[in-house]
Amino acid sequence: MSKVYFTLTGTKHYYGNEFLKPGMKIMLEKEPDNVYDKEAIMVKQEGLGKIGYVANSPYTVLGDSLSAGRLYDRIASTARGKVVFVTPQGILCKVNKKSLVGTLYSDN
Repeated sequence: MSKVYFTLTGTKHYYGNEFLKPGMKIMLEKEPDNVYDKEAIMVKQEGLGKIGYVANSPYTVLGDSLSAGRLYDRIASTARGKVVFVTPQGILCKVNKKSLVGTLYSDN
């Protein structure tokens, strides 16, 4: 299975993105009761809590990374990931292979 990427968005509403660095570990958590988006996936950082969301709009998704809608059924209620690139256009992240539903990977 190829690597699964997503775009982290909405950071300006929380802590900004200045603290985000490549390799930083993050946690994803589905938010099925979100009133704005039934496929919302919150992104958290240990010690800070919510830092943003997985992008779910064609205007905020970078390149070929997955939107929250495309990623939603590929993860359990929670998942792990890490920051890959921080750019002025957005933050590209990767889902830990072990967090993908139906996979049996031992490394990532």
